[in-house]
Amino acid sequence: MKEVSVLIVDDHPLFREGVRNVLVSEEDIKIVGETTSGDEALQLVRDKQPMVALVDVNLPSMNGIQVTRQVVAERINTAIVLLTAYDDVEQVLHAFKAGAAAYCSKDVEPGKLVDVIRNVARGYFVVGDQVYDQAGLDQWLSRGVETVRRPHLDGDVEAFTPLSPREMEILQYVTRGLSNKEIAVQLGISHQTVKNHMTAILHKLDVEDRTQAAVYALRHGWVRLQDTRK
Repeated sequence: MKEVSVLIVDDHPLFREGVRNVLVSEEDIKIVGETTSGDEALQLVRDKQPMVALVDVNLPSMNGIQVTRQVVAERINTAIVLLTAYDDVEQVLHAFKAGAAAYCSKDVEPGKLVDVIRNVARGYFVVGDQVYDQAGLDQWLSRGVETVRRPHLDGDVEAFTPLSPREMEILQYVTRGLSNKEIAVQLGISHQTVKNHMTAILHKLDVEDRTQAAVYALRHGWVRLQDTRK
């Protein structure tokens, strides 16, 4: 197999250094860049077209799932490995629905991370200790969605759809305590449009109110606590 080019995206210097130290000793892996934020990560992926990008879910500006979705939308041939401390089944499903090639806890063993990188560079998908081709991943996703889908949402094929970029943007403002009217002013859209988006957000996350939606976003690492203080 040819040399695997890798981009590292994480805003914690010690973690980034640890990953770098693991990868530099591998003859078939070349680090082509590092960055600390989601928007910078997206630009580096566009510029350098790495075979693999290691991306933290909880990033400044754009989170890792948003970066993944945008890379897929732009049809960039970079496999995204999401790294996170938020290891629960719903987060994993959101990651793969967005287009991630692998999802790893940040306490992954160094040797396992190297194996993950090599597997996704070959076009495979890694879920825990399992390696899948596209058909296998589709079957796993189908089983997973059925497992977590709420009983009253049976039959709703869109029940587990990740939030759109605009919905995520609105949810970020919600976590900062802004009202619908204030969000409308910030985004330059109508109050009714914000209300429509909020209805969609509550439906997709299966929560009852804005507070629960904000807690959901924070618990899953979609929004940073420091963002709420701006």
